[in-house]
Amino acid sequence: MIDFNYHSNHIEGNTLTYGQTKLLLLFGDTIGNASMQDYEEMKAHNVGLELVKTAAFDKERTLSETFIRDLNKTILVRDFYKTSHDGEYRYQVHVGVYKTRPNSVITQTGELFAYASLVETPALMSDLVGWYNEEERKKILSPVELAALFHYRYIRIHTFEDGNGRIARLMMNYILLRRNYPMIIIRTDDRAKYLRILHQCDLLTGNIPSDGAHATLEQTKPLIDYIADISEKKLDAAVKLAKGEIKEIIESPEISG
Repeated sequence: MIDFNYHSNHIEGNTLTYGQTKLLLLFGDTIGNASMQDYEEMKAHNVGLELVKTAAFDKERTLSETFIRDLNKTILVRDFYKTSHDGEYRYQVHVGVYKTRPNSVITQTGELFAYASLVETPALMSDLVGWYNEEERKKILSPVELAALFHYRYIRIHTFEDGNGRIARLMMNYILLRRNYPMIIIRTDDRAKYLRILHQCDLLTGNIPSDGAHATLEQTKPLIDYIADISEKKLDAAVKLAKGEIKEIIESPEISG
């Protein structure tokens, strides 16, 4: 619980240290010089994690767009203002609703990489949720394939104005838990590799957002292999724990502070 919340938020720029995260989630302490928003979002992300676990174990409940919107609203708490990347203006982030302004990133080569447009987003999200529920019913794809493919397709839509990376990782673990796989953690010190692998998938799918939102197994193979490797190590550790060969599964060293 501590490790997943710490790493998933830290990847997105949350400034709480591992020690501060542990004190906050176990004892409610807000010791340190981090912003109150960082503390609030860390606590809210843990609430989102519990929502995901509850939903994953309810096998009679299918996935809905409403659940994903509620999850975004939960982890971001309330509407807030952000400063644009160039620092020229501030804009309001609306939580729990699909994006109201275009979103994109600047690649390492200086090119603009756009996500789904405002007009495309609702239809692509309907496609994504419908596709997932059908694949979950058929059970042809492995848990790792389904989780990684959902993660990538969702990221290419970039549904909300903020929180998309955290939603993608929460939903990936929702899928794994639903198939009785252990949760996995993408560590903050693996961030560069994680982003590089997502970029490799971008190169395979191309720049058109709708193509990325319907990416194939072949196009997302770099991410599938990456998630499979993490899952295999986690399962191996779980077996050793069950056999008493290790006392606990340690995902991250405690960072001072």
